[in-house]
Amino acid sequence: MSEEKEKVEKLTERIDELLIILNSVAEDLRQVSGSLKSLAVSQITQPPATPAAPAPVTPEVYGKKTSIDDIRMMFPEDLENLLSFEEKQDYIMIKPRQFLGSDNFAKIASIIRGIGGDYVSAGKGSHFRVPKN
Repeated sequence: MSEEKEKVEKLTERIDELLIILNSVAEDLRQVSGSLKSLAVSQITQPPATPAAPAPVTPEVYGKKTSIDDIRMMFPEDLENLLSFEEKQDYIMIKPRQFLGSDNFAKIASIIRGIGGDYVSAGKGSHFRVPKN
């Protein structure tokens, strides 16, 4: 019985070690994801360095319909959390969950314009709109 108990304790310790490693990997992945989102946003919002540089590639370039996930990936996590995304027939509607402030609004508007979208001013119904294709 005590031999079995020792095996269970060793397995439990090993599981605890694996959980620590997995949590560390998950945190690393969150940081990499945030960095990639920031990089994607900076490439979209900055003008090309030279006139010969290719334009940012959006999903519509390949004839693919734009999805909510495609749009979400364009935003850094802090901005994405401020927005709600809703799929309509011909476009994706992006509404603020709260007051954005001028800085966040400008960043979001720049990203939206970079992927072919626009802002629809309609009082409380104001939103950003990105065509699906």
